[in-house]
Amino acid sequence: MKEKICIVILLLFTISAISQEFTRPDTLRGSITPERAWWDVTYYDLKVAVNPSEKTIEGSNTITYKVLAPNDVMQIDLQAPMKIDKIIQDGKEITFTSEGDAHFLKLQKKLKKGSEAKITIFFSGKPIEAKRPPWDGGFTWSKDSNGKDFIATSNQGIGSSVWWPLKDHPSEEPDNGATISVTTPKDLMDVSNGRLKKVIETDTKTWVWEVVNPINAYGININIGDYVHWSEKYKGEKGILDMDYYVLRENEVKAKEQFKQAPMMMKAFEHWFGPYPFYEDGYKLVEAPYLGMEHQSSVTYGNKFENGYLSRDLSGTGWGLKFDFILIHESGHEWFANNITNKDVADMWIHEGFTNYSENLYLDYYFGKKASSEYVIGIRKNILNDRPIIGQYNVNNPGSSDKYYKGANILHNIRQLIEDDDKWRQILRGLNKDFYHQIVTSKQVEDYICQKSGIDLTEFFDQYLRTTMVPKVEYSFDGKDLKFRYVDIIENFNMPVIAIINGKEEWISPTSEWKTQTFSSSIETFQIKKDFYVNKEQVE
Repeated sequence: MKEKICIVILLLFTISAISQEFTRPDTLRGSITPERAWWDVTYYDLKVAVNPSEKTIEGSNTITYKVLAPNDVMQIDLQAPMKIDKIIQDGKEITFTSEGDAHFLKLQKKLKKGSEAKITIFFSGKPIEAKRPPWDGGFTWSKDSNGKDFIATSNQGIGSSVWWPLKDHPSEEPDNGATISVTTPKDLMDVSNGRLKKVIETDTKTWVWEVVNPINAYGININIGDYVHWSEKYKGEKGILDMDYYVLRENEVKAKEQFKQAPMMMKAFEHWFGPYPFYEDGYKLVEAPYLGMEHQSSVTYGNKFENGYLSRDLSGTGWGLKFDFILIHESGHEWFANNITNKDVADMWIHEGFTNYSENLYLDYYFGKKASSEYVIGIRKNILNDRPIIGQYNVNNPGSSDKYYKGANILHNIRQLIEDDDKWRQILRGLNKDFYHQIVTSKQVEDYICQKSGIDLTEFFDQYLRTTMVPKVEYSFDGKDLKFRYVDIIENFNMPVIAIINGKEEWISPTSEWKTQTFSSSIETFQIKKDFYVNKEQVE
């Protein structure tokens, strides 16, 4: 491909377009509305009391915000059946109107650009129970084997507003962090994000956690149980990192053995991605009553203390049983999702593609390049190519689930094109350094990879992210001559690939036009190296 910095052109590919109806609530949830655009969250002070016997919660969220432009109407999101009880600003109660789950607050006055203000929203209710956490999220109310309450939140897709009021859009993170105070029955513990600052004990216990880094809202979580706790100090790239572990009392022995993979993960990922992004808030691995999720500095875990994905190898190669899928995958999100966060869920491949690829890089670090290659090629069988990876913007549409497996294969393919593993590693580390604690678009990530690699990947990204077509190499050979071309491609797609001819690797550069390449000896066998995500077909 041409060596130039790429400019991503957002194309509409009718061949892969799938009509989908979007509603007014989709827009209110997925877009930066005028009532969201004028203010920036700088801090959340969230207080929640949890009542397990009634499956209810009540509390308040004090939002500190900076005024970006004068306005007196603010959108706050809170999903039914949760309700806003009252809203206080400067000691006075203010009114609001509601449109579904979006609530429009009428502030007392417009403030000047650059000024800072606070508002406190009191809320209560019986939050939606998660049906299939973490994918179909909400609150999970369960019991451990001793009959004690075991409770957790998970709300990446459904949104944090399923249980607390906030500006529920991925482009918004509190710049200065958050305080999360959770009141539990006296015999239980809450584990949330950041560091435990204090425990207030009366007839209940209130666990006060503090996050000092920006945090994506869906990462803020509650985990309540009869936990045991241990910790270790990890000597990392930025100094000493506190690594803490919380599991149910009944699982302490097997957890201490399984969680030995946590510092191994940290070593591999700091090698590939750079320093862990939240040294100030520490790293926690917390047992949860569901499979697990990437809650920032409070990674939740429910993989039954076994390797694989619930003891299964998603790649079918055997390599997937060499590591604990949830421990490795959800921790990988600390770099891609929590450090680098998508501005719109349409670009969620930034979270899931890179993190799925992190499994492959973990294997690379401990078992070698062959293992990592076989694993990522093995998970290719899970790709559906049902919809484009990138969804529609401003309507809370995350695109195809192919963002996971296809996303990982896209990145593995780029590694082949760069042909320099040290440069590839520096690009991955550079992403986490140059976009440190930032909210980004796919275009920014694509442009960055193009610039740092020196390869024009414009059509590459458009092909794989924005269509469902898999490029196919059609070929034939006669004597020393090989004929080949691409089909199932967008205009100007011209990715070179490594062909294996008579057992020897040779670069070829297909386009949409037939080409002939002559080799030194008669061609007996032809393959495309499997590291390239393309199809092939011999034609007459």
